[in-house]
Amino acid sequence: EVQLVASGGGLVQPGGSLRLSCADSDFKFSIYYMHWVRQRPGKAIEWVSTINTDGTRAEYASSVRGRFTASRDNAKNTLYLQLNNLKTEDTAMYYCVKGPSAYGPRGQGTQVTVSS
Repeated sequence: EVQLVASGGGLVQPGGSLRLSCADSDFKFSIYYMHWVRQRPGKAIEWVSTINTDGTRAEYASSVRGRFTASRDNAKNTLYLQLNNLKTEDTAMYYCVKGPSAYGPRGQGTQVTVSS
């Protein structure tokens, strides 16, 4: 059973910022690669970011590179995504995923709406 709960979403104006969190109840959190994915209205799931186990390396989709930053705190079993310079096209439900594939089971998502 997936025990990932994302939070921190909300309504923000274009150019604004948000910080998403994803809490994992699994004590083995630190051994997994973690991913952020999103689903825009009417669209398929889209990969956003992947971070390695110790948080020293992250990769990003070209659409968010330079604006989004992934990080993790293994002591708190928590994954983060800092979203800066948000655009209307970033409006989506954001999910975190644990494991080798970004398209594995998703937990509870958090809605990000970018609108003026």
